[in-house]
Amino acid sequence: MLHLQLNTQSLYEKLNTVTQLFENFSGAAQPTLYYNPTGQAKRWAEQIALLNQPYIPTPWLFNTHLQLFYFDMIRKKTTQLEYDHEELLTMQDGGTTALYWSGYDLPDDVPTVFVLHTIMGTPQSMRELVRDLRLMTGWRVVLCLRRGHADLKLTTPRLSIVGSTDDLREQISVVRERFKTSSLYCVGVSAGTGLLVRYLGEMGKKSAFKAAFAYCPGYNLNEVFKVAHKAYSQYMTHQLIKTFVLAHQDQISQLSTYQALISARDLHEFQLAVYELAGFESYEVYEKAANPIYVFDQVTSPLMMLNSGDDPVCRLENAQAYLDKICEKDNIMLVTTPKGSHCAYYEGWKASSWAHRLIADFFTQFGDTQDRVSGQQTVQAA
Repeated sequence: MLHLQLNTQSLYEKLNTVTQLFENFSGAAQPTLYYNPTGQAKRWAEQIALLNQPYIPTPWLFNTHLQLFYFDMIRKKTTQLEYDHEELLTMQDGGTTALYWSGYDLPDDVPTVFVLHTIMGTPQSMRELVRDLRLMTGWRVVLCLRRGHADLKLTTPRLSIVGSTDDLREQISVVRERFKTSSLYCVGVSAGTGLLVRYLGEMGKKSAFKAAFAYCPGYNLNEVFKVAHKAYSQYMTHQLIKTFVLAHQDQISQLSTYQALISARDLHEFQLAVYELAGFESYEVYEKAANPIYVFDQVTSPLMMLNSGDDPVCRLENAQAYLDKICEKDNIMLVTTPKGSHCAYYEGWKASSWAHRLIADFFTQFGDTQDRVSGQQTVQAA
């Protein structure tokens, strides 16, 4: 019996050693949290279980490039989701945006989560996040499609890669008018975080959102693309030129910056030339109007931000200059992890998103748990 106990203990120790080696190899680590310990974020740190457990990346997606490749080349193309309602919106200047819905027919008082997409986001590329938030919260989810994205015609010669807060306000008004008793939440993803934080700062206490989540933010629009991984920056720039410039050349080829746009070699060069396409007379005016960092101090809505230490696009170093400011605010928390790549954060052998779980858990901290339960029952019944 003693011999058996010793063998069992030895086996347990070996398994524990193997587990530790694997977690060290994969980059597993408990999140690092930056927040004001006297503010409301203290409650999030205490009550959200994921913030007190290690994020363990998917074993076969063990580095940033594998995670990002799987997210961009496989999950974006294979996730199954049928939007149950979609509609085109005409903006005040004649521009066209759209809303894509999941859970459109839920009761009016069920909360609604807005999704602000990536720099080249489409309804197809955002299906995984929309599906997961719909299932994890049981709430209504609406994807706010920006001008020129997917199959939207460019009905005015104006398009911003980081979006427009004027357009977002019009989209919010449509949703508010339709679902008058629904609490509104919002998640911005990558470039969508710039639009989200810019809106939150411009609106201050008048923000429509009960809480918001910035997923892989870049912080300072003037600096973020300077430090992006060279290969990814060049690839994304090629895609931007193809998707937004050449695809709409009939409408925008008369712009004085057109040649600069099609000649851009990386994201920073493209950014410097995009101001006229976005409807501004100079880069300086565009940057002042679009950069979220100028209004960051005015953000009063509860805001959680998530960055990965191995993100090759929106690098964690971008946050460094703003850590003191983040920790001074009582309504903001920055969550960082060593691994996660750019908007990937896959965990488990089946590669599901740890970040999507965190977003859902964060939103449900704000008093809409009963709606979450009823909404989930509706999903299961369907």
